[in-house]
Amino acid sequence: MLARWPRDPLQCLQRRGQELKQQVDSLLSESRLKGALEASKRRDIYQRCIQLKQAIDENKNTLQKLKQADEPIPIGNYHQEKEEEHSLLDKLTHQLQELAMSISRENITKIRELIERADDDSAEEDEEDDDEEEESKESGGEEETQEEEKQENESYQQATSKEYIAVGDFTAQQAGDLTFKKGEILLIIEKNPDGWWMAKSAKGSKGLVPKTYLEPYDKEEGQESSEEGSEEDVEVGDEIAEEPEAKQRTGSHWSAVRKALSEQINTVDVLTTMGAIPAGFRPSTLFQLLQEGNQFRASYFLQPELTPSQLAFRDLMWNAKTGTIRSRPSHVSLILTLWSCKMIPLPGVSIQVLSRHVRLCLFDGNKVLSNIHTVRATWQPKKPRTWTFSPQVTGILPCLLDGDCFLRSNSLSPDLGILFEPGISYIRNSTGEKGELSCGWVFLKLFDASGIPIPAKTYELFLNGGTPYEKGVEVDHSVSRRAHGSVFHQMMMMRREPQLLVKLRSLNRRSRDILSLLPEILIGSMCYIHLLIFYRQILGDVLLKGRMSMRSADIISNPVLATFPKLLEQPDVMDALRSSWAEKESTLKRSEKRDREFLKAMFLLVYHDCVVPLLHSTLLPPFRWAEEETEAARWKVITDFLKQNQENKGALQALLSPDGVHEPFDISEQTYDFLGEIRKKEA
Repeated sequence: MLARWPRDPLQCLQRRGQELKQQVDSLLSESRLKGALEASKRRDIYQRCIQLKQAIDENKNTLQKLKQADEPIPIGNYHQEKEEEHSLLDKLTHQLQELAMSISRENITKIRELIERADDDSAEEDEEDDDEEEESKESGGEEETQEEEKQENESYQQATSKEYIAVGDFTAQQAGDLTFKKGEILLIIEKNPDGWWMAKSAKGSKGLVPKTYLEPYDKEEGQESSEEGSEEDVEVGDEIAEEPEAKQRTGSHWSAVRKALSEQINTVDVLTTMGAIPAGFRPSTLFQLLQEGNQFRASYFLQPELTPSQLAFRDLMWNAKTGTIRSRPSHVSLILTLWSCKMIPLPGVSIQVLSRHVRLCLFDGNKVLSNIHTVRATWQPKKPRTWTFSPQVTGILPCLLDGDCFLRSNSLSPDLGILFEPGISYIRNSTGEKGELSCGWVFLKLFDASGIPIPAKTYELFLNGGTPYEKGVEVDHSVSRRAHGSVFHQMMMMRREPQLLVKLRSLNRRSRDILSLLPEILIGSMCYIHLLIFYRQILGDVLLKGRMSMRSADIISNPVLATFPKLLEQPDVMDALRSSWAEKESTLKRSEKRDREFLKAMFLLVYHDCVVPLLHSTLLPPFRWAEEETEAARWKVITDFLKQNQENKGALQALLSPDGVHEPFDISEQTYDFLGEIRKKEA
């Protein structure tokens, strides 16, 4: 049975929050007393911090699950009080975290002072012993003891001191920390078990540094890698020089992405240092590209392209014999299936995962050549490290969960392949900050060295850490691909490495004919490919068959052409269209299904009854990625609307009802300006 909420649940949580606030305030005041400096007292305060943190997290989780319908009596400012209570719990969590960090730092400095005192005492005792020995021994004995002391000091320095190179920038967060830049060489004086090492910079400054920012430094390897890097830069520069237009576009979006990543690196560094995420996680590169603009979205590549003369369409031609658009084969045309992700490291308890997904695109090692397609993964609590795709559901499978994808590209690059980036959307429990993290990446090259396509089979791809422009980074350092040992040990370690299972499927004649009707460059889900074909056919009817003059650049009144690309950015509305069309198609006769013109007419009726009212409904919240409450609210509105359409045999009664409220729109929102879309693509 489900647990029942207590009477006035919000008031109970508020009272509990005030009790927690009093306990935190008393703990903070107690930590400022002189007696709190004792080791036993600090240990007791630290344990109470942990206990209070757990109690606050429980209160916060209960508050998030609480709904206004659970209240026996309506509360006017319910949401405001709930937000105030949530902010209070966040403030208490932040105070406890600061207190716990300060106590742990005090423990470190205390231990270091004891060690230094012990070293000083032992040094004084050694000096006294040396003085006594000097009085009793001859000069030859003195030389022998000095040589022994030198050997001991050298061995001690070799054991404790080593040069490390910084892999990222770090800014001191409090007194005693050492600030350094990426690429700076640091001399490690002391390695502490808590992950904060005592280091010395080239300028002579000393302080604590996080070990997650450091890698062992070898001068010879550093020189070799710098030489190799310069050679690689020259090769890349030569390739880009052959394609100046590609260089301009690539340089712009990669520089923007790197700037955005550098702004987020501080948050990721903090999470890595706290142990909240593995060291190989990074801000998502493909997510940043999606945020930069529409040039990497499917709606961008769905628009037809003009020829250089601007007088005809390059990828949309009419076949007068069949009365349809002409099929156009492309250099790459395939279907792949995402099977699963295995051994993906788990983030810490300080962040809450909102979505697990895989983003993929066509990539040539230098630039992204297609839209970025996202497939959301599912997971079981018993196997949190394993992600799966295309789960079994009642009804239609949501296109966001469909692991079957199609790919088309006309690129002739010999390095063409598919870039996969598993990632998570998260929210920090302490601050409420949201972000996107990459759990690694892998590149599957589609052609071998001789230019032959790779065979259609299942590929087990091991993930790399960092970003696609970083090399030699591992997702999880505890499971190293370069581990030494027996063959059996290496095989066991390989089974523990993060990996992605992908299957490339061979195309039959029917699949090849369907894909040839799509744009030359596009990645999408197989579950809505038939709807894309309808859109392309209608596009051909309007732009090629029905235009009075091919030189006319007037805007075209067609709501389908004007709004269909938006569905690729709103997958739940696309699912509504799929469901409505499947229901309509099930009522058609076989002869009607073979009539293309009749099918297009029926599709237009279903589209006007389903999609157009939903896009202008005031009840439908704006689409927000990885927000469970928003997604649930949107789907409830969509299912209620589809149910009304089914009962009323259309949307007309719902549209004319006084209860239905829709957003106003002008004629520009229902017209298709293909020249305007072309200008957007060129810009």
